[in-house]
Amino acid sequence: MDEERLIQTALDCGATGADMVGQDGVIMDPSFRSFCEENSCGMYGRCYMCPPDIGPVEELIAQVRSFDRGLLYHTVSPLEDSFDIEGMREAKARHVRVSQRLLDALRPLLGEDALHLTVGGCGLCPQCAKPMGQPCRHPERALPSLESHGIDVYNTTQSTSLRYINGPNTVTYFGLILFRETNDG
Repeated sequence: MDEERLIQTALDCGATGADMVGQDGVIMDPSFRSFCEENSCGMYGRCYMCPPDIGPVEELIAQVRSFDRGLLYHTVSPLEDSFDIEGMREAKARHVRVSQRLLDALRPLLGEDALHLTVGGCGLCPQCAKPMGQPCRHPERALPSLESHGIDVYNTTQSTSLRYINGPNTVTYFGLILFRETNDG
């Protein structure tokens, strides 16, 4: 797979930055799932792409480990100040739109087998159908979170050119698309 093409596609889709990461650069820690279980974002049990519905963390870590390479990308958005909750929500919605554009752009290159992870709580629908007892409206587009799969995003960024913290009054959201080298295109 042409790594420069993947990175450029991420940038063309609206990512602020993107870089490649090998399997050894994806840092796993099952304790990151505790953030989900503590319901720190308010989505535990309220979104099909979040725990407990997404599955046991051990199985998800094994799934992540079955891939050879990944495209790590991020969006960096300005905030009025560190308490700008509305700005953080808007930045998350922007990141979700970038992730969906990337899904469309890279699915033909990487195939259906690629695993796309992004910011917590999916965010595709204004409200997940789960709390209403309805099936997922867009299972082919819904994206699980990095943390639900036990990924330590901060330490994963350390082997890349991407910065985890991008200055005062900014918020940074990450996504990761994992694929197998055998999908060369």
